[in-house]
Amino acid sequence: MPTSDFKGFSRETFDFLNGLARNNSKEWFDKHRADYDEHYVAPAKLFVSAIGPKLKAISKTVSVEPKVNGSIFRINRDVRFSKDKSPYKTNLDFWFWEGEHRGWDSPGFFLRLQPTTWIAGAGMHAFSAPQLAKYRAAVVDAKTGVELEAKIKSLGPLVLGGAGRKKIPRGFDADHSRAHLLLHDGLHAFHEGPLPKSVHTEKFVDECLNIFRAAAPISRWLMKHVTG
Repeated sequence: MPTSDFKGFSRETFDFLNGLARNNSKEWFDKHRADYDEHYVAPAKLFVSAIGPKLKAISKTVSVEPKVNGSIFRINRDVRFSKDKSPYKTNLDFWFWEGEHRGWDSPGFFLRLQPTTWIAGAGMHAFSAPQLAKYRAAVVDAKTGVELEAKIKSLGPLVLGGAGRKKIPRGFDADHSRAHLLLHDGLHAFHEGPLPKSVHTEKFVDECLNIFRAAAPISRWLMKHVTG
C-alpha cells in the first residue's frame, strides 16, 4: 500500500482513546465499535503499510505486519494476573520486531500513541536470563563495552531506558567504568513527549523514522552481542 494512503491519525482517534479511558467497559466499547474500526484500526493499518518500506531501509531484518496481532497490538488487556481488571488498553501500540519471530525476546522498534503523549524508540524492554548474562558479559568486555558506550553517545537527545536495578549485580565490580550499565535488565533508546502536530498528517511517518533511525544503533548492538 503506498505511503500516500496514510494521511495521519485523526482527532477522532484520540477522542476514542479519551472516551475509552473515561468509560473502560465492554458496554461502552461495543457501543463505539464503529469508531474503533474506523479511527483506530484503519489508520493504524495504513500507518504500518506506509512506514514499512522505509523502516526496512533502516533494518533489513525488521518484520512489519499491517494487522492486529501483527505490528498493531490488540486493544484488549490481559487481566488474568493483573489487579487492574479494566478490559481495554487506552493507547495504540505498534511493534516492529527483528527477525521472523514476533516477541519481546528480540530487539525491535516500538511506538505508543496516547491521548496527549507518544513514545517511540528501539531496543529491548527486558532480557531473558540467558540474554541478561550475555548482556552483562558484553558490557564489561573491553571491546564490546566500549562499542556500546559509543552507541549510547550517538543517541543525542534520546533517553536510554531499561535500568531497573538499584544495586550492581553480585560478582561484578561496582567501580567498573560501565558499572551503571549493569543496572539494566533491558536496553532501549526512546523519545517521549507531547503528541506532535504531525501526528495528524502523513509527515508523522518521517517523524517516527527519525527517532527509529537514531535509536537503531542500540538494536544493532543487541542483535550482535546479546540475541545473535
